[in-house]
Amino acid sequence: MYVVELTFECFDDTTVSAVDLAVNGLMDALRYNGQVLGREFPMVMGDGQFHVRAVCPEKDSLNPKFHSPQVALKIRQLSEASLLSPKLKVLGRDINSEASAEDTPRSWQVLYTTYVHTCSPLRCGETLLPIPLHRLPATFNGDHKAVVKWQTEWQACDEIQMAGSFNAEYAALAEIQDADSRLFRKGWDIRGRIEYLTKVPTYYYQYRVGGESAESELERKCPKCGGDWRLDSPLHDVFHFKCDDCRIVSNLSWDFQ
Repeated sequence: MYVVELTFECFDDTTVSAVDLAVNGLMDALRYNGQVLGREFPMVMGDGQFHVRAVCPEKDSLNPKFHSPQVALKIRQLSEASLLSPKLKVLGRDINSEASAEDTPRSWQVLYTTYVHTCSPLRCGETLLPIPLHRLPATFNGDHKAVVKWQTEWQACDEIQMAGSFNAEYAALAEIQDADSRLFRKGWDIRGRIEYLTKVPTYYYQYRVGGESAESELERKCPKCGGDWRLDSPLHDVFHFKCDDCRIVSNLSWDFQ
């Protein structure tokens, strides 16, 4: 991933509030298209210019060829705040983040995230590296907002259950673990949409913790079809189970690892 700086120049008098609304509207649109990552974008002002720093999956993530209709609209609306289209400078590789998966054919992919990840939740099945969302056809309504919102909700539940200090832990855990929860169904439907658009088998990650024993956990069945799905050896040291019919992968309960 790469750190970039966007510079917005004023061509006429404006106000900080107008600039804030226009620039943050653009950054939100870029985020919902997978072109920038994270939720906070520091902005500084100086000499008639405004500078914003962000993290992108790839060097060319902000190339106009990737823009969604929403991003294109926000760029046009910058003039309403007396701003020119931003100038882009790639500052360098972010050494604290993962590299993106190569843009090559892959045999499968998986919708997988945790509360510590800011990268794309779509991962290459062979390498488990993140696949930039902006490379994909729009999932819904012209961009990938549905995918990003699902990721935000999943990560919120994950962080709550990892904290494990109050009653909300159990409700949050149920959302990311139970196959009949609303969040699970939402994510599983999104992975189906991605599979349809990309023509690549796309799996959904079921988080697993708890259970009675390691032995019983090894014998658990697919939560949708009830079939056998245990792998001979784990994939990427994370996935111990994989159902090719239901497109679900899962880990051996973290309590027994």
